[in-house]
Amino acid sequence: MASGSSSQLPLQMKAFSIMSRALLESKLAIGLFAGVFLALVIFFSSSASPEFAVRGLNILTPESPQNGDAAARSPVREKNDIAPSSANMTAPSPAVTTQDHETEDTNTLTEDAPSSVAAPLKPICDLSDQRYDGCEMWGDARTANGTDKSRVYFIPPPSQVATAEAANWSIRSQSRKIVGVREVLVMSLNLSNLHEAPNCTVHRDVPAVVFAAGGLSFNFWHAFSDVLVPLFTTARAFGGQVELVATDAPVWFVSKYRRVLRALSRYDVVMLDTDAEVRCYPHLIVGLRGHRDLDIDPARAPNHYDMFAFRAFVREAYALPAPAAALPVKSGGRKPRLMIILRGRTRRFVNADAVVGAIKRAGFDVVRMEPSLEADMDAVSREVDACDVLLGAHGAGLTNMVFLRTGAVVVQVIPWGNMEPHSEWFFGAPAAQMGVRHISYSIAAEESTLYDKYGKDSPVITDPGIFYKNGSNARYYWWEQNIRLNTTRFMPTLERVKRLLQE
Repeated sequence: MASGSSSQLPLQMKAFSIMSRALLESKLAIGLFAGVFLALVIFFSSSASPEFAVRGLNILTPESPQNGDAAARSPVREKNDIAPSSANMTAPSPAVTTQDHETEDTNTLTEDAPSSVAAPLKPICDLSDQRYDGCEMWGDARTANGTDKSRVYFIPPPSQVATAEAANWSIRSQSRKIVGVREVLVMSLNLSNLHEAPNCTVHRDVPAVVFAAGGLSFNFWHAFSDVLVPLFTTARAFGGQVELVATDAPVWFVSKYRRVLRALSRYDVVMLDTDAEVRCYPHLIVGLRGHRDLDIDPARAPNHYDMFAFRAFVREAYALPAPAAALPVKSGGRKPRLMIILRGRTRRFVNADAVVGAIKRAGFDVVRMEPSLEADMDAVSREVDACDVLLGAHGAGLTNMVFLRTGAVVVQVIPWGNMEPHSEWFFGAPAAQMGVRHISYSIAAEESTLYDKYGKDSPVITDPGIFYKNGSNARYYWWEQNIRLNTTRFMPTLERVKRLLQE
């Protein structure tokens, strides 16, 4: 028995060795399998929601850790509007509501990110929009004047300044890249050039908007289309708690449009080009968001602002009645009141007295307006508000429709030379957006002074398209042309206006 048992022992030991080695290999396999499985879980968890990663690292919001405490001190905190991603500076930007805050609290992902991992610093300027350039920065932004260009310095948060790349942008801080204005040099600093930032002499706890007020703003239409409408789009959401910093700004501009500027900001306008201070802001925007000519795209505007909201804002700024207040003709039962704009140089009515007489015979009370740069806007706004109709040839004076009441009518006399698309784009579409009715009257060739000057067989009369192709259309149809209105042919248009006012 003993001998048999001892003979079986090597076999048992060999079997045990084989089993042990198999068990060890199976444990290694299990461990290896578990490790691979865990890696796959981590991979698919992180890649299953790319939005999570992007939102957690890249979106700049007032609550983001990378913006620092300075951003949190800003009294106005508009969700997505005041701190859009630089990849989409024109994203819709509704104002923050209680519900928005609750949603933001439950979906914020930056709080879960390790505090030791800083979000990558994104470019603070975006030059990709076809119409305008814009910059936006949170934290430490400083303004200073300069001999050739005014300057804005941005110092990245402490956690990023060591790895940030220094960058410069030269920004035309208006709403059109094509308009020549004094540019603003925006400098994003890092450790290598941090010493270039001037020391703050004034600390502000409100945001600021830096914009150019010059360019073509001497023209009434350009003042609104290039400056005031996009300034409203950019700054209105701050509810007055924002400082307007103007560059390339004529003194007369700030004086002329003081009511609009004051309605946007509770503070005096800073004239940056002559400012002796270095002003430091927790949040700063350079440039104006201009979507279209004398128009706003609600899908891209904060709070979905549109031109109706702008007209209501302007009327409030000038202390006019609510936009929808009853028109005088409806409330008083008297003759409708029509304001005719009498241009002084180009596209003027050469038979103005005859035109006024015809309008009176059609049953209107007539008010004459002769636009001028020195016109007092308070008086002009009240005079236009008291009218049911604004009539004029295509030109800047029709911009006064911002002072009309809802349901009033704009009559645009369109000069000769394929001017209909321009007239619709510049005034027709904006009027509709503002809640003002628009009627156009295209003159016949015989009603243009070009007909007398060049003859009925001239290409200026017979083929205007030639001059659009060679780029000389402005010379003939905008600058040389005046209008001799055929009052008989124009009468049906006046009758149509009267019917509209009675609807």
